[in-house]
Amino acid sequence: MIKIHLSDLLGKYRITQAELARKTGIRPATICDIYNEMCDRINIEHLDRICEVLECDVADILEYQPNKIKKTGKNLILEQNGNRKKNN
Repeated sequence: MIKIHLSDLLGKYRITQAELARKTGIRPATICDIYNEMCDRINIEHLDRICEVLECDVADILEYQPNKIKKTGKNLILEQNGNRKKNN
């Protein structure tokens, strides 16, 4: 699982989501989604801009934590079209 630590960083630097949006040019709704870990993917350009404003590294924003239930290897189920399907 990937954890997003944007909320911690904004608190540390005392920057609001709105201020980060203004400084990066990223839509406030997108900042909100990243902040609340509600996004499925993050644009690399957005990460670059956030790192530039906060003067941090990508590793300060994103952290990998191993999944309790594996999603790869023998647990990976492929549909006929090659897309991944959840193993329930």
